[in-house]
Amino acid sequence: MKNTDLAPLTAAEIPYQGLFLAGVDEAGRGPLIGSVVAGAVILDPKQPLAGLDDSKKLTEKKRQALAIEIKQKSLAWAVAEASAAEIDELNILQASFLAMQRAIDALPSAAEFVLVDGNRLPQSLQLPGLAVVKGDARHPAIAAASILAKVTRDAQMLELDKLYPDYGFAKHKGYPTKAHFEALASFGVLAEHRRSFAPVQKQLKLNKV
Repeated sequence: MKNTDLAPLTAAEIPYQGLFLAGVDEAGRGPLIGSVVAGAVILDPKQPLAGLDDSKKLTEKKRQALAIEIKQKSLAWAVAEASAAEIDELNILQASFLAMQRAIDALPSAAEFVLVDGNRLPQSLQLPGLAVVKGDARHPAIAAASILAKVTRDAQMLELDKLYPDYGFAKHKGYPTKAHFEALASFGVLAEHRRSFAPVQKQLKLNKV
């Protein structure tokens, strides 16, 4: 793990020290389109993985290589999502928690404790857990989860780019960039866009004028 402004978690800071500790993180809170995706990973202490870090700090090539290694060497992993419609219905925070809970529930081996990136745990969580601010840079299991989530969501954006090549999803991955705003203005709002997000709402109103 690389240095950050917060120190890496020590064993003494984690209330539960056991084999089935799952790291949980999400990708895709900020984009204007698509699902929010969450990963959950139970690492194998007998097979430590080198190079784990916050997925946003890694190159695309490194993330993809690590994602393969995580799936091969972890004790259990799962990826789940909450759709754009669910984001619009619940709000992005609650949809992120929903995706996290789904990822935890989908683990083939049940977790006994979870470390969740952020400052809050999902309210639906039935397991003991700890919210860790900047956890994807402080604990390898959370970093692994962040990598799987981002690689999965980026792949979804590449597929969306094939369907709608004029929007540039392969480059900006759905984030609110100048290119994305220009595409919205030129080609309109897609069914996959998050209608509860302000820039999308604005464009929908303009389309009605």
